[in-house]
Amino acid sequence: MELLKQLYEIHSPSHHEGKMIQFIKKHIKSLNQDINVDIDKKNGNIYITKGQSATYPCIVAHLDQVQTKYPNDYKVIMTEDVVLAYSAKHRRQCGLGADDKNGIWVALKCLEKYDVMKVAFFVAEEIGTVGSSQAQMEFFDDCRFVVECDRKGYKDLVTEISGDLCSNEFIKDTNYKKFGYEPHDGGLTDVMTLKELGLHVSCCNMSCGYYAPHTDHETTVIADLQNCLAFVENIIENCTLVYSHEYGTKMFGQGYYCYYSEYDYLYEQVEEIFIDRPDLTFDELCSYFEPHIKTDDIKCAYEELRAYYGFNTTDQEELEDKPNEETPQIFTPKFLRGL
Repeated sequence: MELLKQLYEIHSPSHHEGKMIQFIKKHIKSLNQDINVDIDKKNGNIYITKGQSATYPCIVAHLDQVQTKYPNDYKVIMTEDVVLAYSAKHRRQCGLGADDKNGIWVALKCLEKYDVMKVAFFVAEEIGTVGSSQAQMEFFDDCRFVVECDRKGYKDLVTEISGDLCSNEFIKDTNYKKFGYEPHDGGLTDVMTLKELGLHVSCCNMSCGYYAPHTDHETTVIADLQNCLAFVENIIENCTLVYSHEYGTKMFGQGYYCYYSEYDYLYEQVEEIFIDRPDLTFDELCSYFEPHIKTDDIKCAYEELRAYYGFNTTDQEELEDKPNEETPQIFTPKFLRGL
């Protein structure tokens, strides 16, 4: 897992992905294989082709992360089961940027293993799929399918984002049940943007073992990441057809389109935290997010979730009027409890 650790140690916020780009170039060169690397100097996107073939399996991932800075003593801690980052100086856990360094890791491992591969790495996904919106679409003309590993958890196979991303034939041929995955709808990410730009083959996004993304409590469960890699390898080895597919946004009711907005994505993150810590005050909840995240949106999601789960405002006011005098407990993700 040394490669994974090296990726976590590189800080690559949106529009500052230079160190990650240089690391990937150096790593590919160290493989000493016939791999062509083309970097779009205008925006920093990386396009990689290995081998000569009429068609290629293709993986995409994004180079940036949400966390805007690391403490000077940022340290990656790897156990047999879980990876996290920690600052001894600040006595707190730090974000890994596993979203989407786990996806980068899967792509690089497959690039090393297979003789025929295409990989694209995009910049600035976290601020609105900026890199993929400027993708060189001709790169994908000879691809069989496009896979992305940019989803929290362990079992989501995202086959729909405001519309179908792939054909039923592709879903069936992935043999997803063998790896514990389930078809799911998802939020904005690079494969959706590629489909909007006219990608003519099936694509999907999938869970790759990170939890509490975009927060200081982010962790990776190694077994879940390794299972994701095995699933992607299975797709590469067994999905050998060209899985043609055209993207069409689904319509409901009187012609309204179903969009998965940035707020929907934020709502999911707030809900994940809320389920683990329903006693959080609004100020405590805000501390889980970077300062540039809109506070009004967090508050709206917070109030919606309190109402949904049966917490009323009066209860919260009473809770805030009577603060706990004991030392507050440090939040521990459920995957770390008992370790």
